Amino acid sequence: MQVKDLTTDELKALIRETVTEVIEDILADLDEGMMVKQELKQELLEIQRRRKTGTRGISAAEVISRFGLGV
Repeated sequence: MQVKDLTTDELKALIRETVTEVIEDILADLDEGMMVKQELKQELLEIQRRRKTGTRGISAAEVISRFGLGV
């Protein structure tokens, strides 16, 4: 079948399908299949646990101290 033989609706469906495939390819997860370091995994799980329990993260003062951001 050639494009000239398609109805308007069939052509629109073909274009829609093609655009969807291209967008999915562009937005593919580049990290798919990669391993997460155990330290990062534990930290993310801890953040998730704190959020579920309503516990706040570290204080601004601790961030300043930990990263040497004090004036």
